[in-house]
Amino acid sequence: MSELMAYEQSEKFTHREKVALRYADAIMYDPAQADDKLWGELKAEFSEAEIVELGYWIGFTFGGQRWLKTLSTRQGEFEASIASRKASAA
Repeated sequence: MSELMAYEQSEKFTHREKVALRYADAIMYDPAQADDKLWGELKAEFSEAEIVELGYWIGFTFGGQRWLKTLSTRQGEFEASIASRKASAA
């Protein structure tokens, strides 16, 4: 996880992965980071369809995490609740 938090300096990520992570940062934290330089790097590494799919998945995943946070749930609680209900119903 520490490598991920400092991905720009890490040697464990390829240039392509770092571009995708910068895109994720722009979507999740600061849309102003999606400047001409980032778009140029995205277009150099990914097709238009891949950029759309990547952006959709980042937004979908991050949005889901935000929603769970508004419910004051912790990782795994929702899944455990569903499993418990299924077990009770059986």
